[in-house]
Amino acid sequence: MNAPLKKPLMGEALLAKLTGRLGDKATVEKICSGFGEVYAVFLPDIIKSETNLDVEVAYLGCDSGHKNELVANLGDNTTLVDATLRNWSPNITLACGNSFIITLMEHLLGAAADAVEQPADRLLSVIELELAVMVFDKFANVLRSAVNAPGGFEPVLEFPHAFETRIKPAEDKPDEFAAAINMSITLSGITSDFSLIVPQAALLKTTVTVPKAKGQSAKSTEWSDQLSEQVRRSPVTLDAKIRLQDLTLRTISKLAAGDVIPFHDRGDVRVEVSANSKELYICEFGRSGEHYTVRVKDTINSDDELIRHLMN
Repeated sequence: MNAPLKKPLMGEALLAKLTGRLGDKATVEKICSGFGEVYAVFLPDIIKSETNLDVEVAYLGCDSGHKNELVANLGDNTTLVDATLRNWSPNITLACGNSFIITLMEHLLGAAADAVEQPADRLLSVIELELAVMVFDKFANVLRSAVNAPGGFEPVLEFPHAFETRIKPAEDKPDEFAAAINMSITLSGITSDFSLIVPQAALLKTTVTVPKAKGQSAKSTEWSDQLSEQVRRSPVTLDAKIRLQDLTLRTISKLAAGDVIPFHDRGDVRVEVSANSKELYICEFGRSGEHYTVRVKDTINSDDELIRHLMN
């Protein structure tokens, strides 16, 4: 007796369409273009009011597919943030090209527009990641202002991370259909890409609203003040250099474990302390209990000069 034939499983895409998790191409593109319009109108106004810098934002189109695949296609020179917007979507990813963060940092440090060059492809520094926190906060707030999520909740963002350090998704965890809303942002002639990747389950329920631009142009010190404060709270690795007594190459070649090389100074031992190759202090060598120490005798650079150097 033949066993009854099993009915074929419903296709993943068809099931997603029937349950509101996958839309047709025209519908998705229309919603995504609405987001593109919001960012093109609203984001330059925010950045202008915060930094007095002019940026241009343009919508480049959208891509549809599984969310993990869309994120994987972003490219290496990118920094990402995972975010949640309550009552809208718990699985949002924001991505921005590193060149925008680097260029913005140069401007906030006082660089002239004609002196800014196309940055090399590289990871963001610790201080640049701190700036990225503020940048992604602005990106996420534009998103919040554009969607009709009830409650008016603030977006919750994780700390930015490099594309290459992103944890690979678990293979046994089902992926969801999403759309990548792709845009460009141009500052001082340097154009970077940024994207908003959102599950289609959230997009298809969204009515996009274009907020009114504020038209503010007065320069605000908010970003630079926050950045300076974050720099002051950032850990810095210090290096101490002590000059040793001059030795001949013959003597150096015969040194063995246990041999002692005297300090060059006979009295107070001079120590030069630096950070990021920037000389900071002239110190003297000493000891406190079980710890060897240095005592600051003189400073080499002003506080502002030090902050600017460490920011770079």
